[in-house]
Amino acid sequence: MSRAHTAGAPVGKAVTVRVPAKVNVQLAVGAARPDGFHDLANVFLAVGLYDEVTAAPADELRVTCSGPDAARVPLDTTNLAARAALALAERYGIEPAVHLHIAKDIPVAGGMAGGSADGAAALVACDALWGTGASRDELLAICADLGSDVPFSLVGGAALGTGRGEKLTPIEVGGAFHWVFAVADGGLSTPAVYGEFDRLTADAEVPGPTASPALLAALRSGDSGALAAAVSNDLQPAALSLRPALADTLAAGTAAGALAALVSGSGPTTAFLVADEATAEKVADALTASGTCRNARVAASPAPGAHVV
Repeated sequence: MSRAHTAGAPVGKAVTVRVPAKVNVQLAVGAARPDGFHDLANVFLAVGLYDEVTAAPADELRVTCSGPDAARVPLDTTNLAARAALALAERYGIEPAVHLHIAKDIPVAGGMAGGSADGAAALVACDALWGTGASRDELLAICADLGSDVPFSLVGGAALGTGRGEKLTPIEVGGAFHWVFAVADGGLSTPAVYGEFDRLTADAEVPGPTASPALLAALRSGDSGALAAAVSNDLQPAALSLRPALADTLAAGTAAGALAALVSGSGPTTAFLVADEATAEKVADALTASGTCRNARVAASPAPGAHVV
């Protein structure tokens, strides 16, 4: 426990934190552990699609949300932003009296860590609002307790996540990579996708997950072609099993000129690596016209982690 604070959150000015989405350029998944989690070699890239979370003084904890699919975002204490505020308040002996407003732009339940991003952003915003002065390591420890993807949302850039994804090692990136993200109708439950992975691999020997040297080299060199040849997602067969129509989206993006196509994380958002910004616009237009997705978004990586704006 860190230094104590008096009960009752100090009243400060509202703080807004911007936080990026992520794409997994490699998601290597090991067999299920006794605790139900899976060991991962998870290569994260933060991409330039952002949520913003504003923390303002209030009489009690409450969460509001605006933006695309805001109606699908829980506004109770199952929301990771609320859980982040509660965790920080408990650690510092503060009343969690804060209004958290989430301005959504990251697809909801889309495999791009939107909920995790909001948790990281709320943590940074409440830390600034309440003046807790938590260290980076303290914030990362709280993030890891909140969820496997939350630490990376705090850090941003590029990193290898091991364990269940929460143990991060920064990765050097030698240039910008351009992406198109096809947003699907509806979401996919991450636990359901992992459950399907377990079902599909029940009779197989699942190797221990390791990061691809070729992929790490491609990131270091900034070589989009080399990265395209190395991307992989062990959850993709499970996501396609649960949502077969995603195969049509992947095919449409590839036909339009993407260098690589893959399901983003547990899906159902699909990610397309392209050569440059002009190609990104072309592929996005083709995906939208294909009728295989709800819309398509263009973004570049890497992007900075959660930060006050």
